[in-house]
This record gives sequence, C-alpha cells and structure tokens, in this order.
Amino acid sequence: MNDRTPLREDGIVAGNVYDKYGTRNPIARRLMQGFLAAAEALVAESGAREIHEVGCGEGLLSLALATGGRRVRGSDRSRQVIDLARENARRRGVDVDFSVTDVAALEAPRDAAELVVCCEVLEHLEDPRAGLARLVPLAAPHLLVSVPREPLWRLLNLARGRYVGALGNTPGHLQHWSKRGFLALLASQVDVVAVRSPLPWTMALCRRRA
Repeated sequence: MNDRTPLREDGIVAGNVYDKYGTRNPIARRLMQGFLAAAEALVAESGAREIHEVGCGEGLLSLALATGGRRVRGSDRSRQVIDLARENARRRGVDVDFSVTDVAALEAPRDAAELVVCCEVLEHLEDPRAGLARLVPLAAPHLLVSVPREPLWRLLNLARGRYVGALGNTPGHLQHWSKRGFLALLASQVDVVAVRSPLPWTMALCRRRA
C-alpha cells in the first residue's frame, strides 16, 4: 500500500507517510504525474532560476525541479528527512543543497529566493496563517504552495481502506481546506497569480505584494 510508519521528531510527523513519489500503484502514479506536471508548469510560469523549497521532506520535489540550470535548495525542520534528502540527491547525482532549518527560523534576505516552494506543509501547522506569514517575506517575488483538497483527500484515503478510524485523515494533517477556502487564505496575504487543481490537490502560484 506504500504507507509506512511515520517518522517522528520532537513528537511531530516528519516526511511523507505515503510514499507517493515511489508508489507502484498505477492510479497513484498517475495522480503524482499530474501533481509534478502542475508544479513544473507553475515554476515555468514564474520564470524563476533560483528556488528554495521550504519543508522539502525527503527532497524528491526539489530534485524534480532541479532541471534546466535552476539552482535549487531545500530546508526542513527534521534532521532525519534531510539525511534522506541528501542521500536521494547523492543517488541521483543531482546538485541540491539541503539544510536543517525550521520555518520559524527562516529569514530574508538569507533564505529568500526568486521562487519559494512550500508543498504539502501548511496542513501540518497548528497556525497556518503564521506559517504563511513567515514564507511571504522570503518570496522574491514568487511563492508556490499546495495542500490536499478536502474532503476529497480523506475520501480517497477511505476508498483505499486507510485511516478509517480517523475518517480518512492522514497522520499529521491538522488543517483541512477546500479549494475556495485555501485560496481565500492565500489572498489574505499574497496575490494569487495562477491556480492548478491536480487531483487531489490545490496548487497556487502567488506573488508577494509590493
């Protein structure tokens, strides 16, 4: 099923519970192809050559985006997943710099980038508005974010018989947004430039306000 025992650090779930990048399930693989295609399209629309992925986990999205001469770096609060990210980069021969840094410790201009990417992170935060507020100053000028689209995400988990006791909620998910709700959250702090809806996610390219 590609579900694995969650890594925990300081009592917090770290990394991916479901190995969505390495799954052999044909349906899940197709969904991930849609996710990666949407991310690549929005990155291309931004025109960014420098990318910082915040909450990069095992680094697989950072590695996928490190093409065409882009300079990519990734950060995550979990030393365990950063160790995995560095190993993944080594195995693939891709030059991406990974560092252990909590989102609360990120500062501009040191951690700023033309494009800040933060995918599948905000749903894990107790205060996602505060998390978003930490990301906005780093966007110089773009921010790319994604979250699971609810309640579709939980329904799909239930359809595969997972997390039934939690009504399909993935371990570590504290926030749940519809597409409209998530875009409203973003619009409270940034200008939403473009939106993609790869099933079952909401993904948006945003621009920091002047």
